[in-house]
Amino acid sequence: MSVVLDQTDRRILRELQHDATLPVAQLAERAFVSQTPCWKRVKRLTEAGVIEKRVAILNRDALELGLVVFVGVRTNRHDEEWLSTFAKAAAALPEVVEFYRMSGETDYLLKVVVKDIAAYDAFYKRLIAAVPLQDVSSSFAMEQIKFTTALPI
Repeated sequence: MSVVLDQTDRRILRELQHDATLPVAQLAERAFVSQTPCWKRVKRLTEAGVIEKRVAILNRDALELGLVVFVGVRTNRHDEEWLSTFAKAAAALPEVVEFYRMSGETDYLLKVVVKDIAAYDAFYKRLIAAVPLQDVSSSFAMEQIKFTTALPI
């Protein structure tokens, strides 16, 4: 469903990206509209699928999940059956927080969050047992320089 966004919609979305727990009264004030139209806009944006869901962003370090690994996967299989099996297996692993099919040298890229190297090794063994892979390469993030879930609207 295509939806046309005006400046007020965009202000509402920017505010919700910053803090999805804002009460409608505060959201309306920040978007420069009254409460009822603000609530109606949020409802419309949600029904249109622009707002998919509202979540809490957790602190990885506080949960002892300090290691981020980018896993590049190459395969010599590109048929629908293999892709379906691989996609289901990789998506089912809770350590995989992002999963992309890529162009270029790497066929698939996974962002994996784990406690430490030992936890990554256990994850890796489960991944390669799930489906035959041609090559798996891992890059360990040394430092997170920027992280945001906010889209540039």
